Amino acid sequence: MAAVASASSVSSAPWWQRALPHVLAVMFFALLACVYFSPIVFEGKTLAQHDITQFQGGAHEAQQYAKTMGKEALWTNSMFSGMPTYLVSLHFPGDWSGYLQTALTLGLPAVVANLFLALLCGYILLVALGVRPLVAVAGAVALGFSSYNLAILAAGHNTKSLALAYAPLVLGGILVTYRRNKWLGAALFAVALTLNVHVNHLQITYYLLLLVAIFAVIEAVAAFREGRLPDFLKRTALLAVGAALAVGVSFGRLYTTAEYSKYSNRGPSELKTPAPTAPGQAPAAAAEDGGTGVDRDYAFQYSYGVGETITLLIPNFYGGASSMPLGTDSNLGRAGLPAEYLGAMPTYWGQQSYTAGPVYMGAVVCFLFILGLFVVEKRTRYWLLAGTVLSILLAWGKNFETFNYLIFDILPGYNKFRAVSMALVIAQLAMPILGALALSRVLRPRAVVPAAAPGTAAAVAPETAALLPKVLYAGAITAGICVLAYLASFSFDFAAPIDGELTKQGFTPQLLTALRADRADLLRNDVWRGLLFIGAALGVLYFYLKGKLAMMPAALVMVALVLLDLWGVDKRYLGENKFQRETIAEEFQPTPADQLILRDTDLSYRVLNVQNPFNEAQTSYFHKSIGGYHGAKLRRYQDLIERQISNNNQQVLNMLNTRYLITGDPKQPVQRNPGALGNAWFVSSVKTVNSPDEEMAALSTLSPATEAVVDASKFPQQKAASYDITGSTIALAGYSPDELKYRANATHDGVVVFSEIYYADGWQAFIDGKPVPHFRVDYVLRALQVPAGNHTIEFRFEPKSYAVGNTVSLVSSIVLLLALIGAGVYVARRKPDAADPAYAAPLV
Repeated sequence: MAAVASASSVSSAPWWQRALPHVLAVMFFALLACVYFSPIVFEGKTLAQHDITQFQGGAHEAQQYAKTMGKEALWTNSMFSGMPTYLVSLHFPGDWSGYLQTALTLGLPAVVANLFLALLCGYILLVALGVRPLVAVAGAVALGFSSYNLAILAAGHNTKSLALAYAPLVLGGILVTYRRNKWLGAALFAVALTLNVHVNHLQITYYLLLLVAIFAVIEAVAAFREGRLPDFLKRTALLAVGAALAVGVSFGRLYTTAEYSKYSNRGPSELKTPAPTAPGQAPAAAAEDGGTGVDRDYAFQYSYGVGETITLLIPNFYGGASSMPLGTDSNLGRAGLPAEYLGAMPTYWGQQSYTAGPVYMGAVVCFLFILGLFVVEKRTRYWLLAGTVLSILLAWGKNFETFNYLIFDILPGYNKFRAVSMALVIAQLAMPILGALALSRVLRPRAVVPAAAPGTAAAVAPETAALLPKVLYAGAITAGICVLAYLASFSFDFAAPIDGELTKQGFTPQLLTALRADRADLLRNDVWRGLLFIGAALGVLYFYLKGKLAMMPAALVMVALVLLDLWGVDKRYLGENKFQRETIAEEFQPTPADQLILRDTDLSYRVLNVQNPFNEAQTSYFHKSIGGYHGAKLRRYQDLIERQISNNNQQVLNMLNTRYLITGDPKQPVQRNPGALGNAWFVSSVKTVNSPDEEMAALSTLSPATEAVVDASKFPQQKAASYDITGSTIALAGYSPDELKYRANATHDGVVVFSEIYYADGWQAFIDGKPVPHFRVDYVLRALQVPAGNHTIEFRFEPKSYAVGNTVSLVSSIVLLLALIGAGVYVARRKPDAADPAYAAPLV
């Protein structure tokens, strides 16, 4: 009766009183995000994000075109000699979800908004599940401040961060649909998945769907056993409609991405012979035939070490990041290493080739997660435990070949992604959620047994008393793991693969010994740190259950412990040293080499920066670059890089119209390439080959100025032929990223090769305004049969996928908006139905 009365009093309270805790929570999240990123908010600094800087370089041409012309550029020539802008910088007007994202972020700056969204969406998830606001704040902090969230922002992976931020909202919609109000849940799910898909980080969405799939299986089994399968299927159908709308809103982006993936390096090469292991060397083994995804070695390049899993609890177990600052009081400092070197020491000694930092869930969160395995209802705990275990196994990658190679081969779509260590994002969702539900299970009004006689104290109810040993068990297990890690540390040698390189660079045995001692200290200090937080959290729950601490203070202290625990570790990887006064725009200042090249005002030519050309986009900001920075290049262009450009095939650079080379030499920063063939040219002969391998091999001896090679297996209508090109000329007369115009004077019928990347789905050729077919030559370039006479030749990039996709996105946006309005009206008018949420077991 007391519980009913309490609920009645809450429901009868004024709306502002019911809303006040949530408003305060949102304000608290905004404050946390602003304080963490105070250099941005209060000092006008920017976060030095490598990938964002590279993105701005690669997207500059397309963005400037859109700004100037008022329409999107669907193709850019700023990177890799030309590629679609689908995954570079492209806006879909039919997708309205961006407006909702803008509203949710309250006008906060980028990255500040990312953290705020992660906190907000975690809070909405937990409140939707019936968790009290203050406990939901603790869970939201655990979800938002997980170390990986901050580490990826430091690297510039903003879309990944946003996809992770929206993931709890997606889970909240699903859980509310199945276990509470199906209409509200489906509406929440549709909006959440729309936002998640909108940011277009499909690997994060894929991992999220794996967690959803586990939930669906467990829920379906329970529904079957309890005889409510028809109702389960109805709710599933509602979610399917919501998913269809979410996909529809982002259909333009998804459709163009799917189309592009067929041609990108996320798919297999058409070549049967493998690429050289290094320039000038023979291939090591035969290439695998078949498959539609990335190469297995490429996919598993970043695999989490089996032993490194313990960093979920002890962040510096393996030394933290690949480069960490050490103080002058460190072992290396005392050993005499100059202070200027101490700022970036290779403290990491794990198996990964590079890491920006460990995935740390928090000592308090790990304690609460283990507690959740004892106190949260079975279906929920089994789901989140299974998700966590799967996450860890997938992240091990090549370190657990038996399982992961099988998954890579049989799980649909899994072979499209790389960096399998990212799978730990599943645990990053599951562990804080289960921990928050466990905290909610403990921090609820204590049940008491009325006093048996006047003057005697009321006793704690059995259900409250039963929680105490479970809390102690969870604390003992978590602390025990820390103690075992501390003891095990005395058996480690703390040697790292990089130590050999350090020795070659002059590290003395004494310095190497000191570095390894620092690695040991990092581990042991974090063990003691973890024990401190675990002990504090255990003490709070113990004294609460003993009646020595009230619920509100206990919850506030738990919020503080979770926050302090994660904040302290996060600042190791995204601290004050990551901010700068210089804006991204100011980073792109033309070098003396750029200034020299920019004096050339011809419409189009290409530039090769010989200094790490395929991993930088500074050049792309100012010029049409042979190189660039992007994780999904065209597959054929990647082949060309690996087999020709990396082998310094000058003729290939010539056919790509490489007019200038940036050398990096201050004495001669720029070299002009006199052999660059220009934008287009007539060839005197076309020869045919019968496979992509033969076409690639032919480039090694080809003279592209006079001859072209075509793969007859792909273009059977093209025959070997010779042409009289005496007096024939062609010149570029007009340029924009997705429209090129040439003036040609052909004395005889002939073939023109264009120094432009061939891409079948969108580029259309026209001669004197009439569409004509074109074909691919020289493995990557376009070619066209041109009749004798004076002609205007045009190439226009008009992909149907963009037009169709944008239309579907617009229709879906309208339907989703109407559906949400309808759902809101239905819920507002519908009388409460006690049977609706009661069919399922409670979450906590």
